[in-house]
Amino acid sequence: MAIKIYIDQGHNPKNPNAGAEGNGLREQDIVFRVGIELSELLRANPDFEVRLSRPNESTQIGSSNSESLRLRVNDANAWGADYFISLHTNASELSAATGSEAFAYSRPSRAFSLGEDILEGLASATGLKNRGMKVRTNLYVLRKTQMPAVLVELGFITNSNDATLMNTRPDLFALGIYQGIINYTNT
Repeated sequence: MAIKIYIDQGHNPKNPNAGAEGNGLREQDIVFRVGIELSELLRANPDFEVRLSRPNESTQIGSSNSESLRLRVNDANAWGADYFISLHTNASELSAATGSEAFAYSRPSRAFSLGEDILEGLASATGLKNRGMKVRTNLYVLRKTQMPAVLVELGFITNSNDATLMNTRPDLFALGIYQGIINYTNT
């Protein structure tokens, strides 16, 4: 039986729930492309089934921030996903802030362990610093999913090096996450 991975490309193409901006780039565009690349890697492996929250660039989910989050979670729950991975870019007032980090609802947990493997994969594939796993109990997509859920901050859109790498090499970020999933599931 295939492992069902729900890839949530965080944020919408336009408000409500559009993402961060930095260095002339938009979070929602970067995470859309990384999600597509990741879905292609997973689909090429018969051990996985994949569903995307945004199957095409113009997919707009919900008419408010809360509705957008609820619809993403409801879709993953109704599909019966085994794992939920939400893709984001980080932002900081400090342009020197760099690296990847991720969040899970609790520790220890399957989600926390999956996130650790994803972060190791990202650091290996991209060369960006692994800022580590953190617990966040206030994030809707981590609280309301019925399966282990990880929110991944790929890199800082406000850091010119991170932003350039995310924009020009989304394949590296997809590969890192894919490798983390493979390592975690041992497939």
